[in-house]
Amino acid sequence: MMPLFFSVLLAQATYYTPQEATELFNQANDAYYKQDYATAQKTYLKLVEHGQSGADVLYNLGTAYLATGDLGPAVLYLERAAQRSRADDIEAHLSLARAKQLDQVVGALSDEPFLQRVANAFNPDLLAVVFLVTWWLGLGLAAFTHRRPSGQRLVFGLVTLGSLVLAVASGALLANHVYVSQTVREAVVQPEVLKVLKGPSDGSPVAFEVHAGLKVRVVEEDGKYLRLKLPNGLDGWAEKEGVETL
Repeated sequence: MMPLFFSVLLAQATYYTPQEATELFNQANDAYYKQDYATAQKTYLKLVEHGQSGADVLYNLGTAYLATGDLGPAVLYLERAAQRSRADDIEAHLSLARAKQLDQVVGALSDEPFLQRVANAFNPDLLAVVFLVTWWLGLGLAAFTHRRPSGQRLVFGLVTLGSLVLAVASGALLANHVYVSQTVREAVVQPEVLKVLKGPSDGSPVAFEVHAGLKVRVVEEDGKYLRLKLPNGLDGWAEKEGVETL
């Protein structure tokens, strides 16, 4: 199990005090270690419902659902944990959950939009730090360079240019991450079997079925229906209750 980050709980506490949140977290962990997964799930969910949705809580909740074979919520919470942290144990349990899914859809990498692949390849927190450091370093060096002797200006100028180029590149990657997070909607199938229809109406024929834990892209919304696109390019309509967005 991942350790509890007290600073995250303190920042996110909306109902529970940090002490109450810590106590609930420990109770959930104890239930998990005793293999009382139902109690662990309920207790972790209390934290999530009251704003305590740090990567540690989401990860532990996902693993508790994975232990009972509930792939829909397991993948959902592990994916949400992965959005907040790139810890190896989160990725390992996500891989384990995906391996248990009934739908092993081929084509996830090739069908994923290029900008989304780029965004997923870089940690936004690290990009923000690199951008701020290199931008201010570049500006500082630019102001300092003209005061240097002529023999040193070339070297300082090259370092300044390199810093600003890195700042622009990291800023562009950070902007892309923000754009993708605001425009790309993904969801995870929750029920064991979800019927995907050819159109957004109750009378539409069934196009195909998908199963718990499959991650899909939401491309359109019409009333109580969402148009879902699978990694292999297949698409269709399903009721909103059948998926949970990330």
